[in-house]
Amino acid sequence: MAPRARLERDLHPGAWWLWSLGMATAASRTTNPLLLVLTVAVVAFVVSARRGESPWSKGFGAYLIVGLVIIGVRIVFRMVFDGQQGRHVLFSLPEISLPEAAAGIRIGGAVSLEGVLAALYDGLRLATLLICLGAANVLANPKRLLKSVPSALFEVGVAVTVALTVAPQLVESARRVTRARRLRGDVGRRTHWFRQVVVPIMTDALDRSLLLAAAMDSRGYGRTAGVSRSSRVVTGVLMLTGLTGICVGTYGLLDTTTPRTLGLPMLVVGVVVSACGLAASGSRIKRTRYRPDHWRLPEVGVALSGVVVAAVLYLAASVDPENLNPSLQPLRWPTLPLLAGFGVLLGLAPALIAPPPAAEATP
Repeated sequence: MAPRARLERDLHPGAWWLWSLGMATAASRTTNPLLLVLTVAVVAFVVSARRGESPWSKGFGAYLIVGLVIIGVRIVFRMVFDGQQGRHVLFSLPEISLPEAAAGIRIGGAVSLEGVLAALYDGLRLATLLICLGAANVLANPKRLLKSVPSALFEVGVAVTVALTVAPQLVESARRVTRARRLRGDVGRRTHWFRQVVVPIMTDALDRSLLLAAAMDSRGYGRTAGVSRSSRVVTGVLMLTGLTGICVGTYGLLDTTTPRTLGLPMLVVGVVVSACGLAASGSRIKRTRYRPDHWRLPEVGVALSGVVVAAVLYLAASVDPENLNPSLQPLRWPTLPLLAGFGVLLGLAPALIAPPPAAEATP
């Protein structure tokens, strides 16, 4: 047999999440529609190049549709409630007179181009954030991500993992229902959506929930090892003290009028005490790990690409803020800044660095 060009394997899910969070952070720094569309294109290209054949890997199109819905709803709400923000009036809606108690609130009236563009920019940024996080759901295996969670956060990690798999499972259920309707010849006829589509999808989701609950119970989920009362008290005191220190330290860093001892030193102490509390709390949960995931050079490269994209956009926002947030007063056509555009294009690195998925590797 011919040797394989690259070793096929699934990338560590933490690397995909760091990359997607970096892309989302970069998108949150700008309202430039050209940069946001470029970010969506980069994310979509990486997803198309490195997604596998798992059920959660087929739901990226649903995130794109939800993003378009978000943009449309944002524009409609802006036109109905607060559409007049400039001189270029497009049209006027019937205005509803409100009592004096609702002063400052306007329903209907003139709709300006500036107001519609402001809604478009904000909606596009929110949709881009959703698509970036949806890419992590598509690329990362949530079950493998649960293996990397510390023992103290295992139960919370299970809840988060179950929540993250809801949307991909609903998409897969919708695909199965649609495929079954096509096999029965129901396509093209009059469709009762609630009875023929929504009810089977909800029933399938309920069946999955019952199976998951039975599997979790059979594996001893929620059962802890025998720990003395004094140990539980010590663990609780450490966690509360550490969280208090983190809150006080964060407030000290954000407020320049507070003493310096309440800033970084308190934050460091809080993090250390919280880490001790997590280590002590993890001793109550006994679980084994079969074939734990390791970080290799591809994981480091994918994670660093997301961090670099976020850092470049943060730098560009401080160097050239006008191009990252186009002006609407006065109205100005957005331009693509070179530094920020180059930074977003660095997000394409996972398409080359990450190995191909195990089911799609070619010789």
